[in-house]
Amino acid sequence: MMNENDKTEILEPVETPAENITEPSKDGRKCPKWLPPLVAAVCAVILVAAGIIGWNAYSGAKLAEAKEACATAADTVRNNANEYNALLNGDAADAAAVKAEQVKDSKTVESLGKELKAMAPEYEGCVAENAQGLDAAAVKLNEQADWYETHEKSLSKAVRAVAESKAAKRLDDAKTNLTAKLDEASKLLADSDGKVADNATRDALSNAIDAANGLKDGNDPAKIDGARKTLEDAINGVNASVQAKTDADAQAAAAAAAAAQAQAQAQSTYSGVSSYSGGAYRRTEGSTSGSNTYRGTTSGGSGPAAAAPKPNLNGAYGCDNSCTGKDDGYYHH
Repeated sequence: MMNENDKTEILEPVETPAENITEPSKDGRKCPKWLPPLVAAVCAVILVAAGIIGWNAYSGAKLAEAKEACATAADTVRNNANEYNALLNGDAADAAAVKAEQVKDSKTVESLGKELKAMAPEYEGCVAENAQGLDAAAVKLNEQADWYETHEKSLSKAVRAVAESKAAKRLDDAKTNLTAKLDEASKLLADSDGKVADNATRDALSNAIDAANGLKDGNDPAKIDGARKTLEDAINGVNASVQAKTDADAQAAAAAAAAAQAQAQAQSTYSGVSSYSGGAYRRTEGSTSGSNTYRGTTSGGSGPAAAAPKPNLNGAYGCDNSCTGKDDGYYHH
């Protein structure tokens, strides 16, 4: 007979809800159904986080790249602008002072004026805070850099054109002036033959003419101007020598005329004529001494003048101390 204590209670197995049981794994073990969704959710979170991290990294790299590109564009603008401004305030400013009458082609001055009126772009720099804004700024800065580069070249060309036209005008003027001075010098050399006080001045002029003829077709305005200056000095030397001879000849002629006049006066200063007629003796001296007349009576009456006794010029003729003078100017006895 079986004791009640010896009875074994047979328990019925407890069944697990089907929703909590997953399919057996490959190794035969079973896992809860909630685990895969949890794993998937965690993976999704990880993916999102990774994506965010990746995007941030990408965005950061993009921003850094945009900043670098914008900075490079800004540096290019500054360099190009500095070169343009250096030209604008240097050679271009000097060329702008050149007048139309100082150049061979006045159009070069007009072209330069137009270049100088160009308005340079306003620099803004890299002020954006995001990559898109920095990219836009870089594009604009590159355009500005191109503007400065282009206008630096065109301005430089205009400045060079003015300088070349001015040099051409100077060369033409130098040749024209030298040609005119050569004509003057050649004429003077021919006209001054035998008319100079020192013929060495004509030799110097002849040498200057030869030297100038050798330079008149050259391309160095400085040398051409130098030849013209040498000609001018030689011309002045000949003219001075001609004047010196003219003055000397005039002085010699004046001296000769004065000597001839003095000689003529000396010859006419003293001339005398004696005459005797009818017992009267008359003596006439030069016009400056006046005339004295002496009259006397001889005992022999009239006779040849050679027979008349020599009159006493210091007293009365034909009388002694008894002769007395009368109011008629004669002596009587």
